[in-house]
Amino acid sequence: MYYILEVANTHGGDFNYLNSLLDEFEDVKGPKVGIKFQAFKYDEIATKDYEWYEIYEKLYFSPNQWKEVIKKANQRKDVWLDIFDAYGIEILCENFNQIHGIKLQSSVLENNNVFEKLKGMNLGEKTIIINIAGYSIEKIKELISKYENVLKPKELLIEIGFQSYPTELEDSGMSKINLIKKLFPNKIVFADHTDGTSDDAIELPFAASLSGVDYIEKHIMHSSLKTIYDFQSSISLTQFLKLKTKVDLYQNINKQDFINQREKDYLKKTIQIPVFSENQTKNNKIKYSDFNYKRTSKLGLDSATLNTMFASGYVKLNSDKAINDTLKTGDLSKVKIACIVAARLKSSRLKSKALLKIGKLSSIELCLKNCLKFENVDQVVLATSFLEQDRELVNHTYNKNVIFHKGDPDNVVKRYLDIIDDQKIDVFVRVTGDMPFVSNDIFQFLLKEHFKTRADYTAPTNAAVGTNVEIINTDALRKVRKHFPNAEYSEYMTWYFQNNPEYFQLNFVDLPEQWVRDYRLTLDYQEDLDMFIEIQNHFDVNNLEFSIDRLFDFLDSNKEVSTLNSHLTLKYKTDQTLIDKLNNKTKIK
Repeated sequence: MYYILEVANTHGGDFNYLNSLLDEFEDVKGPKVGIKFQAFKYDEIATKDYEWYEIYEKLYFSPNQWKEVIKKANQRKDVWLDIFDAYGIEILCENFNQIHGIKLQSSVLENNNVFEKLKGMNLGEKTIIINIAGYSIEKIKELISKYENVLKPKELLIEIGFQSYPTELEDSGMSKINLIKKLFPNKIVFADHTDGTSDDAIELPFAASLSGVDYIEKHIMHSSLKTIYDFQSSISLTQFLKLKTKVDLYQNINKQDFINQREKDYLKKTIQIPVFSENQTKNNKIKYSDFNYKRTSKLGLDSATLNTMFASGYVKLNSDKAINDTLKTGDLSKVKIACIVAARLKSSRLKSKALLKIGKLSSIELCLKNCLKFENVDQVVLATSFLEQDRELVNHTYNKNVIFHKGDPDNVVKRYLDIIDDQKIDVFVRVTGDMPFVSNDIFQFLLKEHFKTRADYTAPTNAAVGTNVEIINTDALRKVRKHFPNAEYSEYMTWYFQNNPEYFQLNFVDLPEQWVRDYRLTLDYQEDLDMFIEIQNHFDVNNLEFSIDRLFDFLDSNKEVSTLNSHLTLKYKTDQTLIDKLNNKTKIK
């Protein structure tokens, strides 16, 4: 904290008083201590009819007296001058090299004569304080710009506070500190003018120091000589030392490390850490409800680390755990996530639709390309049948990293489980090959919700057809296989979960509005293909990387494209005979 000892008019025009005051405060010194004098001339600061004119005459010191005082004060402290008039400028000029900085009270800031004289000086090594009492924020901005840009001081400080003989607490300016700190980068001076005989004379500037001010300006007076003027808000040497000791102590406390070793030791000995509330089996996906929080002598992960793990969500237990066991880093492993794309070439409505070109790629390749953009996915699999008619798909995997799997042509559940067992997959995202414009953004949103809720099955409630990927735990699919060994309608895999909420934890997620549309983005008919070709052409011609936001922007702006297939419907949503059959055949009885 930097302290400015404000002499003001406590000397009463008595030169001996002023010298004695300097002697009394002689040992208050250092690189962060200054003393400020008010050098003015009665007939330049006021007219004769002003009520304080005669007092100003008594307070006047000659240039030689100021030179003597400034020289003496400068031996121990930084010297500051309050500038009110041309006489103050004269004193500044005559003692320029011994003056650290100047202050301009709010009543002087609009004094053009003073400003013009200061303009002619080189103030690049001086600090200027401007007091902003009575000014609005907009005016303060204007004044700061004016004084910084024109006078170009080394630094410009903003001062809060005004003299009211003494100033009431509610008028102290404390309420301005936070706003000034927020709006301006300048350091703040808090000028305290409360009753010098009250506890507030120490407590208020102390409180200001805790609020983040950088300078404290405090009126001082002699401890034994009679003080005639400005005594109302002044304090003696004893009081000032008490204030400085208190502020410096707390300033030093504020400079301590955010966490010290004693604090670390305390937390380590007493912190409650997660312990299992019941026995757990290897491969369980753990949840918050699996833990209690207790003090224990066992080593284990703390709550913050556990929260971080649950935030990512994608972990499972590697070993059995007993009640009250702690969790260690080695007890966890990443959940293996795969994107499984089911595709065949048996379509009757649009022959071999997976191989039809959409731009430079076949439909299935475009689908796989976008699936490969899925973050947090360990593998992308193209799952087809072992029938001869589907063999051509091996030439359309788009990327060598895509696993090509041939399995059961009719039982899709078995086809998926064969992949899952072979690759040791824990969770998969289900994509059908007729969805070339699947979105990583939507997938990430759903994946986060899937793990946050610890669901078995997660799907969006309001996605555009063709963007509605599903996320499924492999254990849940095994349960489907257990109840439906043949799963004769497993190409409609969704129904096996959604029709059995008492067996599965279902999680239906509302997507953010930005991803909600009524567009049809699945490939079944020629109109779908026509629309997709227009979409991909837009991305290719404009050299744009695909994203769901860009896709929707294009369709929103081009109704002639988005309506190409808007009259088409989905059979499993409109064919009541099929719906009734699925409801019957996929229900666990």
